[in-house]
Amino acid sequence: MTKEEEIIGSYKISKFPKDRIPTLDFLSIGDNKHYVKGLIEVDVTDGRQLINDYEKETNLKISFTAWLLKCIGTAASEFKEVHSMMKGKRKIISFDDVDISVPVERVTKGVSVAMPVVLRKVNVKDVKQIHEEIRLAQKEEVDGATVLGESSIKKWVKLYTSLPKSIRRFLIKRLMKNPLRVKELMGTIMVTAIGMFGRLYGWPIPTTSHPLAFAIGGITKKPGVVKDKIEIREFLTITVLFNHDVVDGAPAARFITKLKQLIESGFGLIELK
Repeated sequence: MTKEEEIIGSYKISKFPKDRIPTLDFLSIGDNKHYVKGLIEVDVTDGRQLINDYEKETNLKISFTAWLLKCIGTAASEFKEVHSMMKGKRKIISFDDVDISVPVERVTKGVSVAMPVVLRKVNVKDVKQIHEEIRLAQKEEVDGATVLGESSIKKWVKLYTSLPKSIRRFLIKRLMKNPLRVKELMGTIMVTAIGMFGRLYGWPIPTTSHPLAFAIGGITKKPGVVKDKIEIREFLTITVLFNHDVVDGAPAARFITKLKQLIESGFGLIELK
């Protein structure tokens, strides 16, 4: 063993997974947008209790993430500005349907990779339906780079990942000029739930090219005020990114207020009983 090898120690070189290439290319586009970040906390005590009660009564699981997606989809359908997109330089296109992209951790070719699944029309689905779609995506057979649940574009993705970086970035920039195609491929909202992959308290700051993005942090117990009384409550940290090119502060603030109300009231969970 040489002196250099002794100093460096043992190491392993792995091949970069092609599954990550489309994600990196899309994220590079987000660097050119003007995002405003919000760091909030919401009381999820009642919501978590309703989920626990439902699971005990029915012996069925309900995803905490699925419930959050339902709340986000409902709030975004009321304040469409927050997930609107630029159409050219002088027009903004707003969508009635709320399509949310969520990463799902999968093992492909022996490597653990977070792959996106786009959940369509989240605003009109109940928590059970959203939960079932996430579980189906987790079980989907995969072979190389893809978008889970989107079989129609799998061949396109495989071809895309084989292209040189300069050509890929050129194609992505052309694609991002068509908001209808963007919505079809990646939805209008991105939610990355760090809690799905491990416990973490804090405000993670995501990188995105979506008009609206969320990073769900961890849950911690601390004192909260309920009906003028101090109680130990469970608080969830959430980071929100708004594209300031298409939405101003006032509608963004109203959206956050609505979302907070939905989460803290256990919206969509009482109906499960």
